[in-house]
Amino acid sequence: MKLTILALTVVAATLTLAGCSYQPARIDPEPIIEIGDGEHHGGHGGGGFCPPGQAKKGRC
Repeated sequence: MKLTILALTVVAATLTLAGCSYQPARIDPEPIIEIGDGEHHGGHGGGGFCPPGQAKKGRC
């Protein structure tokens, strides 16, 4: 009787875990620290102006 209960428990656990899926963490290939990202390129002189497209990309 105990063997039957154990077998049913193992089967139930196996079926429960079979529905689970594993997705590894996604690693962003961009560097965490950017050195010399060139704030003064483009001839703007670094006067605080940032084009909308560059601001959305986080480059200002």
